[in-house]
Amino acid sequence: MQRRHFLATTAGLALPAPALLLHRRAEAAQRLAEPDPVDVELVLAVDVSRSVDAVEMEMQFDGYAAAFRDRTFIEAMTRGPIGSIAVTLFTWSDWNIQEHLVPWAKLDSPAAAERFAAAIDAAPRRTHLYTSISAAIDFASTLFGQGYEGTRRVVDISGDGINNSGREVADARREALDKGIVLNGLAVLDRTPPPPGLMPTQPLDEYFQERVIGGPGAFLMVADGFESFGQAVRRKIIREIAAAPPPGPMVERAYG
Repeated sequence: MQRRHFLATTAGLALPAPALLLHRRAEAAQRLAEPDPVDVELVLAVDVSRSVDAVEMEMQFDGYAAAFRDRTFIEAMTRGPIGSIAVTLFTWSDWNIQEHLVPWAKLDSPAAAERFAAAIDAAPRRTHLYTSISAAIDFASTLFGQGYEGTRRVVDISGDGINNSGREVADARREALDKGIVLNGLAVLDRTPPPPGLMPTQPLDEYFQERVIGGPGAFLMVADGFESFGQAVRRKIIREIAAAPPPGPMVERAYG
């Protein structure tokens, strides 16, 4: 039998030339299909319910964009064992309204972080009605495993109100934790007093701490009004992507 019909061996077996070509193509396709390893997969979930007015919404988007331009953040994102993170951002409101505005991106350099910040700057600003933290958790849980594999999977939920749409938060929270997802919170306290006759609800920071956050090392950042949002989100994201997050308080506070 002629030599040209048999080339290199794979797993100890000689493969004919056409089969070897197909095998190499399959190996290349498998490599392309394999997830890209990163230190953290981070999902940013941004509240755009009607309690967030146009000025406050802009403060949120500006705060997120500025966080990815921050020098301390850029240093932290490359200090992990792998030296990169993957991030995506969506907005949420009613139980059936989640908009995936900024797709997954691998951040491993200042240029990559700047591109992500610019995408946040360019994202549309749309306000909806209700507040479904449960649906935000459910939607965030579906976003993992899309091209990246992190040593940690973290959801960062910002909001200024309690769940008033969709299923119970406890059910969504439990299912996410069962998948190994860490839920962190950013509660924005509203200084505006409630309308006359409206019964006070549980303080938002207590609500987030008791019902929303969970998982190993989970924590809550509390912003004292939207004026503090930029400082709060910067500190929060830097802590979330730290290579070896130091023990810290379960609740941190930022003041404007």
